[in-house]
Amino acid sequence: MDIIISDEFKAICPGTALGILRYEATVAASSSELLGVFDRAAEKLSRQYTIDTVAENPHIAAARRAYKALGKSPQEYRNAAEAMLRRIVKNSGLYHICNVVEINNLISVSSGYSIGSYDADALKGAVELRRADDGARYDGIGKGSVNIERLPVLYDELGPFGSPTSDSRRAMIQTGRRKILSVLYSFDGPGDLVFWMERYSQNLEQYCGVRGIETRIV
Repeated sequence: MDIIISDEFKAICPGTALGILRYEATVAASSSELLGVFDRAAEKLSRQYTIDTVAENPHIAAARRAYKALGKSPQEYRNAAEAMLRRIVKNSGLYHICNVVEINNLISVSSGYSIGSYDADALKGAVELRRADDGARYDGIGKGSVNIERLPVLYDELGPFGSPTSDSRRAMIQTGRRKILSVLYSFDGPGDLVFWMERYSQNLEQYCGVRGIETRIV
């Protein structure tokens, strides 16, 4: 699968990089061990941050600057890493979905990178990160119709399917044996991506039994 960043997007947000993981996993309920790891990480993060310092995480701060450059308010449309960390700090908790999504969210809140995981069989052709057109929308996971205009959005031949704020229902992860594409969205260069992709891979191997993970940085 060819994955690129559009020239327009690179001109507006020159620090953009994508960490890509491709793998096959059995998607199922999270084990008690994985949930324990997540809960301990959340407890630690709730002590590390306050509601006012979440936005100071360097990767979250870079995403907020990118949203502004693209013409989108980062206060009204928070990136997922920031939104989840704010919930953790406010002791609002996060929904437990499945093992693959649990690891997605664990690495996201730990790193400050927003991450999207997508059913690769629901995608067609090349994938490109673009600034979504004015008026663009899609059906978000658990959110109905989502306004994605001017957000960083992944497109394939069928249209938009994912962003650092809210992903579409079309490529959402379902239970069972699935081919998965996970994308770490970085707006401050590739510097920390290798470290967090390695952590991501280790968690997939330990808690989902995944083998043969393909990784690269775009």
